[in-house]
Amino acid sequence: MATILSFEDLEIWKKAQELATMVYRLCELNEKISRDFSFKDQIKRAALSVSNNIAEGFEYSNNSDFHRFLRISKGSCGEVRNCLLFSIKINYCSTEEILDSLEISKALSRQIGATMKYLRQKIMDKKLTSKTIKP
Repeated sequence: MATILSFEDLEIWKKAQELATMVYRLCELNEKISRDFSFKDQIKRAALSVSNNIAEGFEYSNNSDFHRFLRISKGSCGEVRNCLLFSIKINYCSTEEILDSLEISKALSRQIGATMKYLRQKIMDKKLTSKTIKP
């Protein structure tokens, strides 16, 4: 894996920003959502939380902290997907209107999970290395 120097280089951050942009546009263009201030606020906060937590966790420069923030980010991604699905149930949106956002959120959740798995392995490798090097 290439060395990543800033969170802006992370593909998961880029995809999270794309998802948030899509959600924000949906909230502005969809009349029903734009008038439901509580729902609109909830989905927008959840959407932005995904990339915010990726960025914040990365900035700690510590795999354990980054992993913890990725867990939060993954949870927020699920929250966005839940809100999108709920918007269909209450006839705010059609499936076609949010299909791209749903697909991106599913893919992003898998990618965050894969990054978490990678970090867990790095954390375990570091623990094993530190135990075997003791004088």
